Amino acid sequence: MCDQEHFENDLQTYLNRSAVTRRQFAVLTAGASLMMMLPQTAGALDVSEKDVKITTPDGVADAYFVYPSTGAHAAVLVWPDILGLRPAFRQMGKRLAESGYAVLVVNPYYRQQRAPVVPAGAVFADAATRNTVMPLMLALNATTHVTDARAFIAWLDSQPQVDKHRKIGTTGYCMGGPIVMRTAAAVPDRVGAGASFHGGGLVTANADSPHLLVPQMKAQFLFAIAENDDQREPDAKNVLRDAFQKAGLPAEMEVYAGAAHGWCPPDSAFYNEPQAERAWSRLLVLLNHALA
Repeated sequence: MCDQEHFENDLQTYLNRSAVTRRQFAVLTAGASLMMMLPQTAGALDVSEKDVKITTPDGVADAYFVYPSTGAHAAVLVWPDILGLRPAFRQMGKRLAESGYAVLVVNPYYRQQRAPVVPAGAVFADAATRNTVMPLMLALNATTHVTDARAFIAWLDSQPQVDKHRKIGTTGYCMGGPIVMRTAAAVPDRVGAGASFHGGGLVTANADSPHLLVPQMKAQFLFAIAENDDQREPDAKNVLRDAFQKAGLPAEMEVYAGAAHGWCPPDSAFYNEPQAERAWSRLLVLLNHALA
């Protein structure tokens, strides 16, 4: 999970940004505009979608499940960023399903509130948004990450749209990065691919730091790192690279030049379409190879 200092730094960056005003950003996050912002998937499959409820040790989680309309496919579990499950992540999940995957996008805050937890157009720079999401994020921890991961993967394995003979992939954005790593370590025999996009808190000095779990994993990984995150923690990528090399696991690690923290979701004030598309293409390569 991203720590308090990480988000305070991000907040200052948001406040200093002048390229997108709050009014412009609210327009960009409207549902119709969002669908237009995401590039069309070449050869997109016809998909079906539904809202689902999943029983976990701590309650009932709400989530979005989208999958190709025919057949069984490799599954991908998606962990959103701090603003949670919302239209942007539904659209990203649908796009991934159109490429041939059964995709589950979860609400990590289900213990406290159903999704969406913030209104359309909400930005982290607004105090009201921060006051809503920060307590929700801080209520999560390494234990909840693991219990949720196991419950969500078990649910996916019970669905007829999921090919249980193929490995599962998992992706995470910002605070979802550490959860991806804990998911891969918690269910190593099922998770074959993990991808972290501008993930925070991947390497810490704490005893439960995600990078310490690498020896328990069996998954190939992609780490798409924001340039300003790398400037803030330049050694983190080296620690991660060393951990994966020692474990004998493939891991692609790249700092995306000019891409700021949060550049991948299309409703982010930092959305960088060229770099987001490049990161997306690398995700598809990973999934195609690791979940074959």
